Amino acid sequence: MHGAASSGAGVPGAAALRGAYTRSGAGTRFALPEAPPARYLLVLAAAASACFALAWLWVATAPMAWRDPEYPVWRAKLAMLRRCDLGRVLLVGDSRAAVDVVPALLPVLVTNLAVGGGMPIETYIAVSRALACPHPPDRVVISLDAAHFVLADLFWERSVNYGLAGLADLALLQRLTRETGDTSLAEPKRPDGLPIWLRGQLYTWHFPPLDLGSLAKSGGFLRLWRNRAAFAQALAARGQYFFGRDAGSSAVASEGHLAAFAPLPVLDRYFDRTLALLAARHIPAYFIAMPINDATARKVRPEVRAGFTDYLARYAARYPNFHVIAPLMPAWPDRYFGDEFAHLNPMGAVVFSTQFAACLRGLLMRGGTASASECHREPQSEATAAVAGEYQ
Repeated sequence: MHGAASSGAGVPGAAALRGAYTRSGAGTRFALPEAPPARYLLVLAAAASACFALAWLWVATAPMAWRDPEYPVWRAKLAMLRRCDLGRVLLVGDSRAAVDVVPALLPVLVTNLAVGGGMPIETYIAVSRALACPHPPDRVVISLDAAHFVLADLFWERSVNYGLAGLADLALLQRLTRETGDTSLAEPKRPDGLPIWLRGQLYTWHFPPLDLGSLAKSGGFLRLWRNRAAFAQALAARGQYFFGRDAGSSAVASEGHLAAFAPLPVLDRYFDRTLALLAARHIPAYFIAMPINDATARKVRPEVRAGFTDYLARYAARYPNFHVIAPLMPAWPDRYFGDEFAHLNPMGAVVFSTQFAACLRGLLMRGGTASASECHREPQSEATAAVAGEYQ
């Protein structure tokens, strides 16, 4: 009995185990029996698929946990737009308007839907959705710097990725791209070669590889609490938020680097469509430029100023409800700016918004007119220092 047991007789798998021993000059080694490679590959693929599915679920359902710091502000603006919480005046445009106009300091209810990197395409999307509300705004203020007519910005990385532009908006972009022959918005900053419709679907499906950078920087969930707080703050501020908060900037912003004012055809088409929508609804629209710092103003070429002025003047002549409040590039001292992009710092934003309040009174209470002196007076920071402290 003992001999049989020791030789492995009658023990299932003993022959296989004996076969796993190999002899060599160095002695006896034990090697695991080989399994079919296909089985290991199948298990590996299943595990990888499960991990990817979990990551995809997290990306789609918990964006506040890992998105970039600007994302919650966009979501707050979209929330106000979806519930048609617009007030009497709607502000649309780029990041300077998003920073510079503080609704809390204005005499009527204003909603600031201007966004970072905003171009005429974002303006059109916001206005078209606002006009679908049961009670659209009484007035629309548009504020875009000259560069956002001439250069493509982060449309895919922000407007599509953050949910402002949906599939219907991308279908219109595809059509206007084809009609104008202008492909400026057809690709993100880093071209990937994908057609508009496919990239749009991937963003709609929250395809994880599109956001690997944000996921890695966030640690997967470490931005949750900060982003929730930023969302609440943006709602309370009716869409206003800050970028740089430095006590002054002498950096030259985008206008100072333009050689000419030549609007991209596709962006021009969106600007025209925006004004046409407002004209059809008989809603007055006003173009009011945000200040630039003295350092930038000194670098702006005369032909850029003239081209920008002529461009808007032609639209004012075409649409009687559209009014351009000059000047288009008001220069303010560098000390009011918080970064190299000519965003006002908290002091500057309070100064501008205090003056903008008088401008709005003229637009709303005196037959829809306001003078340039009301909308673009020389800043008097000393009178608003105490108020500005609340926004530091």
